[in-house]
Amino acid sequence: MRVEEVTSEEDEMAFLQMPLIIYKQDPNYIRPLDADLKEIFDPKQNKLFSNGKCCRWLLMDGRSSIGRIAAFYHHDIAMSYEQPTGGIGFFECIDSERAAELLFDTAREWLRSLGMEAMDGPVNFGSRERWWGLLVDGWHPPCYGANYNPPYYRHLFEHYGFSVYFKQFTFLRRLDVPLDSKLEILASRLKRNNKYIFRHVDKGELDKLPAYFSEVYNKAWVDHVGVYALNEEDVRAMLLAMKPILDVKALWFAFYEGVPIAFFIAIPDANELLLKHCNGKLNFKALCCFFIKKKFRLGRNLLGMVFGVVPEHRNKGVDLGLIASAGETLLELGYRQLQMNWIGDFNPRMVRMCRKIGAEIYKMHHTYRYLFDRNKELQKHKKI
Repeated sequence: MRVEEVTSEEDEMAFLQMPLIIYKQDPNYIRPLDADLKEIFDPKQNKLFSNGKCCRWLLMDGRSSIGRIAAFYHHDIAMSYEQPTGGIGFFECIDSERAAELLFDTAREWLRSLGMEAMDGPVNFGSRERWWGLLVDGWHPPCYGANYNPPYYRHLFEHYGFSVYFKQFTFLRRLDVPLDSKLEILASRLKRNNKYIFRHVDKGELDKLPAYFSEVYNKAWVDHVGVYALNEEDVRAMLLAMKPILDVKALWFAFYEGVPIAFFIAIPDANELLLKHCNGKLNFKALCCFFIKKKFRLGRNLLGMVFGVVPEHRNKGVDLGLIASAGETLLELGYRQLQMNWIGDFNPRMVRMCRKIGAEIYKMHHTYRYLFDRNKELQKHKKI
């Protein structure tokens, strides 16, 4: 076995196709679009390259690829931790401790050469809502942008010495199940307060959406370690990329005296609408299925991308008012279930809120950390 750096277009194609040997017998696997992965590793499209680096490798056995890994770091994010911390991701490997060790060793030494003292994985060279964490429970078909992997990957990470830095829960809520009556009363009371408005955006104000989103996001989330601020141009670019699958009636905001103070952003699950027909590339059949399903809202699953309330309006029931208002409308539109993605165990308030509204844990991912100094004790992610 030998590790080879990805340097050519041929190598990149092998990197994209390598997982097929792992999942050829797995009916739940949905191959990501090649274009989505290429974008992450393209300095012209991924702004983290402006102050960071990335490298990819293939693990070869003869002429066959049997594993892959990427390593990366962004200076500002890396230096926000006690130990400068880089990341590894897009790990795939046959069920072999030795093979996994070769990949992890290669990534570790590359990061060490750049001054890193720890590595997180599997994570994304980008924002946290995509390609983040190792699936350790709930082997259901993955949602768009979610990591999916065989159960044995957990052993490969933990055998190498990775420890759990935090857990990520995906909660599932059936929209046809009403809120508890006490919660309905609380939500209704807040909705009657005319200083608060809960509504989805409409097509006529999509140009205002980047301002609404960045206003709430930068107050609600940027105080978390590893989360960086988004400006309106960042959000506009994200919305443009997601425009084909957006349903404006799933983009919900709470306003207080006309100022956005909370959001609940959901999208129809692209994997259900499109990607399970694709095999990594957009094709005519997949596009036809997608447009028919989207036009007639035949998709039943929504993916909650992000939820947040600005600090000064927390603990006032705004979260309940937003969820109750959105749930009623989304059910009327034909959606039947909502997967609330990426709820960290370090955020007990959000975990309690999900349980309170009747959602149950559907999937669990681990974000691992490996300290290069093996005598140091890992400090888990701080509670927020």
